[in-house]
Amino acid sequence: MPGQSINIQSCEIYLTNLQTRMPFKYGIATMTKVPHAFVRVRADVDGKMSLGISGDLLPPKWFTKDPDKPVIDEIFEMMRVIRHAATTSVGLRGESVFDAWRQLYRLQEEWGRGERLPPLLAHFGTSLVERALIEAACRAAGRPFAEMVRTNRLGIRLGEIHAALRAKAPADLLPDRPLERITIRHTVGLVDPLLDDHIQAADRLHDGLPQSLAASIRLYGLRHFKIKVTGHLDHDLDRLEQIARLLEQGAKPDYRFSLDGNEQFKTLADFRTFWEAVQTRASLRDFLKHLLFVEQPLHRDVALQPAVGALFSQWPLRPPVIIDESDGSLDSLPAAMSLGYAGTSHKNCKGVFKGIANRCLLRLREQEDPRNRWIMSGEDLGSIGPVAVIQDLTAMAALGIESVERNGHHYFSGLSMFSAEIQRQVLEAHQGLYLASESGWPRLKIEDGWIDVAGLNQSPFGVRFVVDVEQFTPIDKFQPA
Repeated sequence: MPGQSINIQSCEIYLTNLQTRMPFKYGIATMTKVPHAFVRVRADVDGKMSLGISGDLLPPKWFTKDPDKPVIDEIFEMMRVIRHAATTSVGLRGESVFDAWRQLYRLQEEWGRGERLPPLLAHFGTSLVERALIEAACRAAGRPFAEMVRTNRLGIRLGEIHAALRAKAPADLLPDRPLERITIRHTVGLVDPLLDDHIQAADRLHDGLPQSLAASIRLYGLRHFKIKVTGHLDHDLDRLEQIARLLEQGAKPDYRFSLDGNEQFKTLADFRTFWEAVQTRASLRDFLKHLLFVEQPLHRDVALQPAVGALFSQWPLRPPVIIDESDGSLDSLPAAMSLGYAGTSHKNCKGVFKGIANRCLLRLREQEDPRNRWIMSGEDLGSIGPVAVIQDLTAMAALGIESVERNGHHYFSGLSMFSAEIQRQVLEAHQGLYLASESGWPRLKIEDGWIDVAGLNQSPFGVRFVVDVEQFTPIDKFQPA
């Protein structure tokens, strides 16, 4: 099936300030308030004018992990990156969405290099335009995302991202049909209370949602967990022991977890010392049998250095380790695999087409050598509705990623911060994914640790309605809180 011709007519950015319901500490940052951006693209798709919208948080200290840069400076830098991508995209045209994305990716990369911006940050802007453009194309075709990928109506040329895929099409390596349900991998942040008794009276929330890990397990029936560590051994051992006891007592017997190093280790030797100390703790022996993988223990400045490969080769009994923040460029995954990493993560903020190609490359390697276990995990950027989390889950379902970190439901009070009209639209359009909270605003519907994404697979790019983004603030007038 041929791709769709694309001519981008306009690209606009709107923002709003959001407040978390509880602090989200990850690595060197603690999020309590954060801007949320919406990008709206108007494009001529095969002679038909179509709208597409994307959205995402602007999280501090994730795209750069620079401890010395003020948070406000990072937010304005992210806004500048998004603005450049949006401005650059206008007027781009191609024989497919993929063609237009390739042009934008190259132009944004050249600009980012000149501005000395890390690729992960520069292409955050690319990904927001890319997602909006994909939605516009799906809406114009009247076809859902997974079908558009499998039939290659988006015009994806995998070999232009990974040479090993030159003879392959997405349908050769992706699942025959998208997943209909996904396992929530619940984030356990560095300052999240584990038990209700750990919450001081002044810090107790009264929004009807669980606050402690134990309460979240009871309400949502959680099965999978993402546990963040600091890299400080004594502290982490004590917290891991507490979490292990809690999961053994309260979670399903087949619970699984990942560990997120959040770039807290300066060298692989440091991480190996940490890991071997964890393994020798008798109280954690059974707990570690439930491990899925370890995510990004090393800082991105050192994670892909050649010395890491030599050290991995000397550590055959290491746990499966994947990259996340180090996955900043199109060639990051092959470089990581050559060093001994077990794979990478997908989140839409790193790019949809890139994620598709990475999933296909990992699947090809599995076919070539079934003895190796290659991993593509689903991770989160604090994604929330009414757009970001829906598009993210839609991509995860198409890629066949069954265990997906979700934390927006935990750190935000559902969609209470959005207008009554948006709340109504979400509840009416996505009854399988959302339900009304005790206060009436939408929250994710998590039952027995699962979320139902079947309805998203029938929608253009998951979202069944067009968000009125003009109720938010244009980027030229926006001030972060």
